[in-house]
Amino acid sequence: MSEDTTILQTIIIGSGPAGFTAAIYAARAEMNPILISGMELGGQLTTTTEVENFPGYPEGITGPEMMGQLQKQAEKFGTTVIIDKVTEVIFGNKSGDIHTVKTSSGKEYKTKTVIVSTGASAKYLGKDFEEKYRGGGVSACATCDGFFYRGRNVVVVGGGDTAVEEAVYLAKICKTVYMVVRKDYLRASKIMQEKVDATPNIVLMYNHEVVDLKGENGLVSQAVVVNNQTSEEKTLEVDGIFVAIGHSPNTDIFKGKLEMDETGYLIVRPFSTETNIPGVFAAGDVADKRYRQAITAAGSGCMAALDAEKYLAHNKYP
Repeated sequence: MSEDTTILQTIIIGSGPAGFTAAIYAARAEMNPILISGMELGGQLTTTTEVENFPGYPEGITGPEMMGQLQKQAEKFGTTVIIDKVTEVIFGNKSGDIHTVKTSSGKEYKTKTVIVSTGASAKYLGKDFEEKYRGGGVSACATCDGFFYRGRNVVVVGGGDTAVEEAVYLAKICKTVYMVVRKDYLRASKIMQEKVDATPNIVLMYNHEVVDLKGENGLVSQAVVVNNQTSEEKTLEVDGIFVAIGHSPNTDIFKGKLEMDETGYLIVRPFSTETNIPGVFAAGDVADKRYRQAITAAGSGCMAALDAEKYLAHNKYP
């Protein structure tokens, strides 16, 4: 383990919109931040082909381009970006304690504050066709990508509240929304089920599963579904498939250390980004199970940097 004895002002873990925005604000506050990116520089947005709902881009921008610009802006103000993966964080327990961050390359860093922005990963079906058509019809975010399917037919996979929310949203802009539900009932709350019943262009397909996607040039044109009770196959003429079976926050290395809810999302104090550990802050999807948008993640990254700056100003270090 290679240890740097320098005690840093802050380390940011994660390189999505939350992480880079936190880095921009921290760097401008002369906190000399180090951002440890993880092995996927840019986070979930690097898998998004077109971003049209982030303010300031009237013509749209690809996810990778946007994350590249955020990185350049963070580095311009003095952020050091390290492509590495954090494997363990040893937290101090009281105000003024130093935290230790360890990485897979064998490096060890000491820091006064930590901003956790490791994000959340959408759950997928685990099928080869999802990877084949990722960015060409397969998505896990209706509010991000639904606009591209205006007036078209789409599939939503799932039967919980998230799936119903996606289906109802898409029904407002799409011609037909097929809800493919593995079981013979919706797991969604009663009020959400009532919304489905009140939406005529949502077609419920109980006891069905998506078994294949077809298309040309990487673009979806058909979804093959099978009835898991009768084995009968159907081919749906659709242009998009939205997998809405939930998200998993990337918090495994913090279990037993940072307070989190039953699904693994970090818990922060109301109207702040403070976790249960002094000097440790959480920003972005890692603490947000409701909105999960690039713009809200960026906003919370700003909040985390300001919270960390305030924390440093109120704690004395040797």
